[in-house]
Amino acid sequence: MSPGPDAGDGGEMASALEAPPPPGPTVGRFPIAGLVRRARRIVGLSQHRLARFARVSPSTVGRVEAGSLTPSLAVLERLLGAGGLYLVVVDQEGRIVQPMGDREDVHDGAGRRYPSHLDTILDPEPGEWWGDLYGLARPPETYHRSSVDREARRRRSQWEVRVAQHRHVPPPPPVREYY
Repeated sequence: MSPGPDAGDGGEMASALEAPPPPGPTVGRFPIAGLVRRARRIVGLSQHRLARFARVSPSTVGRVEAGSLTPSLAVLERLLGAGGLYLVVVDQEGRIVQPMGDREDVHDGAGRRYPSHLDTILDPEPGEWWGDLYGLARPPETYHRSSVDREARRRRSQWEVRVAQHRHVPPPPPVREYY
C-alpha cells in the first residue's frame, strides 16, 4: 500500500518512483507529445504555424501532441527544431556523445570498415599483429582481437597520462606480462 498524498516527503518520493510510465510514445523517459508541446510553447507558435515551419501537416502536429502518432526521427527533429531545440545523445553522466569519425583510407581488403569496437593499428610493428605467430604476411592495418589485450593497453595508457582517477594508483603491469 502506498502512502497517501499527505504522508510528507517520503510519500511524495515513493509515489514519484511508482508513477506509471507516460502514455504514448516516449524518448527515453520523456513523452514525445510533451516535448513537442514544450517546443511549440517556447516559441509561442500555434500547431498550424509549427507545422508550416517543420514542413509537416497540421494534423501531424495535432496527432503527435495527442500521443496517437509516433513521428519518425526526421519529423521529430524538424518539430523540435522549429522550436529551437535539438536532439542529442548523452551518456549516463549527461555528457554529449560525439559520433565516431570515418576514415576513408582504412578499410580491409574487401573495402569494409574495421569493427567500431576495436582499436585499429596502422602499420603494425612486429608482434602487434596476431598473424605474426603464424608467419602470415603483415597487413597495412589491423586491430587487437583480444578484449583482454585491448583493455590492458587502455588501462596502461590511462595510467600513463595520469588522469585524475589514476593519480595515486600503482602502475598496471606492462601489456606483455598479460600473456
